[in-house]
Amino acid sequence: MGHLEFIVFDQGKAVGFPFLFGVDEAGRGPLAGPVVAAAVWLKDTGFTCRIGDSKALHARQRDTAFAEIHARGLVGVGIVSETVIDTINILCATHQAMTRAVHALAAQMPCPPDAVKVIIDGNAYRGDIPFAHECVVKGDAQSLAIACASIVAKVTRDRIMDDYDRLYPAYGFKAHKGYPTQAHRDAVKAFGFSPIHRKTFRVR
Repeated sequence: MGHLEFIVFDQGKAVGFPFLFGVDEAGRGPLAGPVVAAAVWLKDTGFTCRIGDSKALHARQRDTAFAEIHARGLVGVGIVSETVIDTINILCATHQAMTRAVHALAAQMPCPPDAVKVIIDGNAYRGDIPFAHECVVKGDAQSLAIACASIVAKVTRDRIMDDYDRLYPAYGFKAHKGYPTQAHRDAVKAFGFSPIHRKTFRVR
């Protein structure tokens, strides 16, 4: 059971807060597509599937976990487009996606702001949420809730990129999800930018 591998961060750091939200993102590094964040609150932690850093799981494991996470908790998702990324930069866009995810989750479970603690993967967060929050470096290795958010964000974004692959098949988005592989760079050199490419990112 993957959740047994986690340090007991969720319980230890959320003393005094009845509700703990874990937050993570996917898609900071790609050359194309949106950045996606997820916020997860777990009502049940008895997972039967493997839960961990989404990058360490293969696609089938992530899909299985994605379904079980939705069955065992509530999920909020925030998506910020490549156009906005080009306008405000990827760091600000990531924080905006995280903020949207937290608000989307909170809207499903109204509770007093002082009852919620939000733990966010990473070393910095600048966003507008009415809850106590804390950043956790490598949080997806320390918190079950953050690891679940990592999986939800990754699967959600991968599915978006699979849809874009059908719209723009020349770029191979289904294979690389917009990340800067050599095949992706070669496609951009051959065909130019697609409508979903981040124009401010360096391709070469």
